[in-house]
Amino acid sequence: MATLLRLPGRGPRPRCPAQPRRCAGGPAGPCAALLRTDGFVGGRWVPAAAAFPVHDPASGAELGLVADCGVAEARAAVRAAREAFCSWRGVSAKERSSLLRKWYDLMMQNKDDLAKIITAESGKPLKEAQGEIIYSALFLEWFSEEARRIYGDVIYTPAKDKRALVLKQPLGVAAVITPWNFPSAMITRKVGAALAAGCTVVVKPAEHTPFSALALAELANQAGIPPGVYNVIPCSRKKAKEVGEALCTDPLVSKISFTGSTATGKVLLHHAAGSVKRVSMELGGHAPFIVFDSANVDQAVAGAMASKFRNSGQTCVCSNRFLVQRGIHDSFVKKFAEAIKTNLRVGNGFEERTTQGPLIDEKAVEKVEKHVSDAVSKGATIVTGGKRHQLGKNFFEPTLLSNVTRDMLCSHEETFGPLAPVIKFDTEEEAVAIANAADVGLAGYFYSQDPAQIWRVAEQLEVGMVGVNEGLISSVECPFGGVKQSGLGREGSKYGIDEYLELKYVCFGGL
Repeated sequence: MATLLRLPGRGPRPRCPAQPRRCAGGPAGPCAALLRTDGFVGGRWVPAAAAFPVHDPASGAELGLVADCGVAEARAAVRAAREAFCSWRGVSAKERSSLLRKWYDLMMQNKDDLAKIITAESGKPLKEAQGEIIYSALFLEWFSEEARRIYGDVIYTPAKDKRALVLKQPLGVAAVITPWNFPSAMITRKVGAALAAGCTVVVKPAEHTPFSALALAELANQAGIPPGVYNVIPCSRKKAKEVGEALCTDPLVSKISFTGSTATGKVLLHHAAGSVKRVSMELGGHAPFIVFDSANVDQAVAGAMASKFRNSGQTCVCSNRFLVQRGIHDSFVKKFAEAIKTNLRVGNGFEERTTQGPLIDEKAVEKVEKHVSDAVSKGATIVTGGKRHQLGKNFFEPTLLSNVTRDMLCSHEETFGPLAPVIKFDTEEEAVAIANAADVGLAGYFYSQDPAQIWRVAEQLEVGMVGVNEGLISSVECPFGGVKQSGLGREGSKYGIDEYLELKYVCFGGL
């Protein structure tokens, strides 16, 4: 099937050769070797009986047709991963480390091409896409190093003739289901840890952004990752439900790792419960951004801009509710509005000045419209923005609302778009209560110059990650994850590899 991936100044691209060359691409568009359309199973590119289109969210143009894998392909990928696991688990930690490092090196060599693929299929501004590729590659580097740091324990028991050992061993096959908003980084954050631990993986990427996952497969193959260790089965939205169920219920799968909505996560948990699989879930957020009277307003506005409008507000850790104390409220809203008008430019992600690309599809735009309309109908004021952008159906103006109250949809639902609603509060206790009222708890942010208040609020916020006087908190070295209905487990950091390891106690007697 043909790949059309259209980029500025480029015509349709042919299907990649059977044995593509190694490449670092060029300035005009991605190297053709990275533009794959088939599934990747057992080290081979495998077509499917049907194909589904992938579209550019900025223009609506078809980028290409990708293999629409179904249950049969999913099960074949699981079998390939299981067969590979039998040998991969025995590969030395040093060798696994070396292979992950080679994969990292190839990502860095091809970083510009990989970024162009992200922008084409997700609409993300190219500078942000370039940042994602660096972030994505760093997970492979990090876990290449962590692979050699999987340590067990020796425990001295009360019995003199016994010793107790604790071993850490790989779980087995991991099914990895990833979202469209970070189509590269959400894969490497999971897969890097899994491969470092000695597990093998089957990746089901989001239907909006399969090209990034397939490009990673091409580079993994070039790096020498053995056949069956990394498998990719793209599929359409129509088949996503049945493929997800097949992965979660397959007896050969030992681990499920999912990033996406809380509603979908609950469905997958239900499927995984039947065979009591290990699960990691990074689910929805509803991040509060609190500005106390003691805060530096300029710093708070800069943090709000970074936290809210990255990827046009389409990240799970984006600030969704701005809680601003009465004494500083008017100043913050005025400066926030000025920053939005001055610094944000809506446009195609490939245009150099663009800071805000399109939303992923029209359904996403409709949700932002619904939240704005609901808020205005209940008394909120549009400070700036508030409607679709003239560029096209998937574009929405960066929007700031004031006079927002807790009964509005945007106060208790995740918007996942460029909407910043501001709620005025009086006391610290009130702010913490509003922040903690949500049934999710992924990230939270607050600005304060009061040391005692910083300690109190950081400890009281019911979230998995807190940014104090900081709007960007993600780092490969730090644990990423939430509490409540925002998920289970942690990714990245030294803790991330534990999600793919099983503890085994060995009692050594007769000494």
